[in-house]
Amino acid sequence: MDLRKLKTLIDLVAESDIAELEVTEGEGKVRIVKSSAVPQNQMVMMQQPMMQHAMPQQPMQAAPVASAPVAVVPAIPDGHVVKSPMVGTFYRSASPGSPPFAEIGKSINAGDTLCIIEAMKLLNEIESDFAGTIKQILVENGQPVEYGQPLFIIG
Repeated sequence: MDLRKLKTLIDLVAESDIAELEVTEGEGKVRIVKSSAVPQNQMVMMQQPMMQHAMPQQPMQAAPVASAPVAVVPAIPDGHVVKSPMVGTFYRSASPGSPPFAEIGKSINAGDTLCIIEAMKLLNEIESDFAGTIKQILVENGQPVEYGQPLFIIG
């Protein structure tokens, strides 16, 4: 799984009320668990792959599963983060054959179109609210995006 996708999933879990998220993509599988998801005095029931019944486990102390994925993901570089203003599908260009609106390393001004988000059959141009150079594009073309999801890093 792409590190940008993994970072986006971690951010979504961190910003929401979701305690645990498991995603399977191809043969890869990622499980993200919030460290505060299991209170210290709660017993956890887990299904073991080789057993037919669930057995009680000891309470989780430091939630090592939750900290492992977070440590692998690099921090977002310094710069202005452009976030999605809506839920929809992210497109880098106006049509499949057109050049992308934004490329890494391209200088942009405030008001320049960065991408299009399709929501309910409407194509919404997302404009930059910051002048600078595009450092990172955090979403793949055609990928669904959520409200507030980071899309670009501008330096």
